[in-house]
Amino acid sequence: MTAQLRFGTAGLRAPVGSGPDRMNVSTVTRATGGVAAWLLSRHTGDAPLSVAVGYDSRYGSHAMARAAAETFAGAGFDVTLIAHPAPTPVIAWVVKHRGLDAGVQITASHNPKDDNGYKLFLAGGSQLVSPADREIEELIDQQPGAPDIPRSTTVSLDLGAVDGYVSAVAAPLSSGDGQVLAARRDLTVLYTALHGVGGSTLEEAFRRAGFHRPDTVVPQRWPDPEFPTVGFPNPEEPGTCDLLLSQAGAAAPGDRPDLLIALDPDADRCMIGIPDADADSGFRMLRGDETGPLLAQRAVALRSHGDGPASVVATTVVSSSLLGRIAASRGWDFRETMTGFKNLARAADDAPGELTYAYEEAIGTCPFPQIVADKDGFATALLAATWAAELKADGSSLQDELDRLDEEFGPVRTTQISVRCDSATAAAQLVADWAQSPPTALTSGRPVTATPLDGEDPTSGVRLTWTAGDSSTAPELACRVIARASGTEPKAKFYLQVAGAPGIAVGDVVTVLESLAAAVQG
Repeated sequence: MTAQLRFGTAGLRAPVGSGPDRMNVSTVTRATGGVAAWLLSRHTGDAPLSVAVGYDSRYGSHAMARAAAETFAGAGFDVTLIAHPAPTPVIAWVVKHRGLDAGVQITASHNPKDDNGYKLFLAGGSQLVSPADREIEELIDQQPGAPDIPRSTTVSLDLGAVDGYVSAVAAPLSSGDGQVLAARRDLTVLYTALHGVGGSTLEEAFRRAGFHRPDTVVPQRWPDPEFPTVGFPNPEEPGTCDLLLSQAGAAAPGDRPDLLIALDPDADRCMIGIPDADADSGFRMLRGDETGPLLAQRAVALRSHGDGPASVVATTVVSSSLLGRIAASRGWDFRETMTGFKNLARAADDAPGELTYAYEEAIGTCPFPQIVADKDGFATALLAATWAAELKADGSSLQDELDRLDEEFGPVRTTQISVRCDSATAAAQLVADWAQSPPTALTSGRPVTATPLDGEDPTSGVRLTWTAGDSSTAPELACRVIARASGTEPKAKFYLQVAGAPGIAVGDVVTVLESLAAAVQG
């Protein structure tokens, strides 16, 4: 008996193929039947429920999107189907902007080419959280076979959603100032869409914000479900940005980019690259824990509230502590959540102020929560580009801003290491062993504080903290290692951080971080 594909906190994700444990039209039909039943069980009004469905360019996406749309319509919903392959932030925006009850995007984001997925957004455009996922899963299990689930072709096609989204995401950064626009036209940008659906949308967003059309890595510009130039279409994976870096490094001196942008295939994540004379190509890609705190300053400045409640900024428990240092200095309301944007989008639910900015270390950034309550690669790229243009006009750069953060708040450096295990049980046991007895090679015998990652549940992971160095002979550095079992793969994830006070040399922090990484890998 083949197991059913389980409905996770964001939806479904699996290889495309036949059977109940694969992504296909039948799986999507039954899943949509369960989602529709859950939404109907919570509906109290007389008007029909309304949903939007979008899809990317992976194998089977259009057929699965059509099945989802027709299944919702068969359940009596008002349904809008995005007419062409579109990025995930478009659906998140449509749901929020139009006040819909839900939205579904058929996408596997940055997964390998064999996969596809079903991502669910609820009212407000944010992902669902527990226990809703378990409730929906139970209703999916109660659905009949796909041929017995009612479907209707009464579905509206939407030809303008992408255009509406682009107008909305460019609006906070639009300017009629001649100096500002001149600076933007002077910025040279090179991007890759990684064979996904983000290319045309990015180019149009940049045009509306006053930039020249960014240059592109042509072999990766157009949607291609084979992802022929990358083994794993995730900008964070080693080698994925090689073509981008190579093209940037090979440019003539007068044509060298000022900024690099790598979108993942569904364009909800964005990795930023900047010039770096010490790198082989002359450029380097920024980690999420660099981009996140860096862009927070710019995003919050755009949403100044004067004398009102403090702006809420948020990141996850596994991300850098630098955002918290900045928030304390700037008077922002800093919140830390468990991993995932389903949690980050709700970080201000009990706060007097509104969520102004959120990021996670896995290159997920939400610069404009009032527009898209989820990570958004286009908003991230535009925010970075507009700031980079102004800095260039003033003879400065994003690297200078990163250096200034080190000087003002002290250097904070992070990295992540994954250890693949034989099974999910083995991965969980490895994390439990670390919680009980942290390796002495890691801590050099220093006293260690171990706490559950979420503060209560030991199975959530463990946070280990200790101090390295000796103030009389070497700088004291705060060390942190977070260990948690992956929720999707049989591996344990280790998030390492070393932080120093203002005045501490970056090299001292990097040296200790490298020793921690070696201890984890060893």
